[in-house]
Amino acid sequence: MITLRSCVATAALSVLLPLASIMTASLASGWFDPLRNALSDLGHAARSRVAPIFNWGLSTGGLMITLVSAVCFRKYRLLLAAGMATGYSLVLVAVFDEIYGPLHFVVSVAFFLSLAFTLAAYAATFRTLTPLPALAAGITAWILHLGYNIPKGAAIPELVSILLCAPFYLHAALTCSRVGARS
Repeated sequence: MITLRSCVATAALSVLLPLASIMTASLASGWFDPLRNALSDLGHAARSRVAPIFNWGLSTGGLMITLVSAVCFRKYRLLLAAGMATGYSLVLVAVFDEIYGPLHFVVSVAFFLSLAFTLAAYAATFRTLTPLPALAAGITAWILHLGYNIPKGAAIPELVSILLCAPFYLHAALTCSRVGARS
């Protein structure tokens, strides 16, 4: 059970577990190239022998993000909504893997938009502009990929978006658990 005391540890695990499954799946695949592939290529149920590793990590991490949000962000409506959207959409990315074609694309877009929403929610909740450069960098990575095919695969802008959002999510868990513990 997640308590306010364990918010930070659980939040950290909710980030590290999917990243570890991505790393493990990419290394075990023997074919994954982050410059030419999307991360989701690792989760294609029919084409990737490492799909169970990848999809398990994403679905478990998404569930954990949802639980962290429900417990740790319950007093902060924007963070609660952003965390719930991020966690649930990450679960959907794993459930509706690339084998689902357009549906996978839709849930993937929802996940990456939810990361942007998380940065905006953090900025509004804590009344700071600190996450805006991270948001701008993430948007720039996607513009380069989608508009100029740099890089050819989506893995780099995907990782950039995730890694830029993670510190703000973790800081929010730390801050909210401290505030919750005092009240």
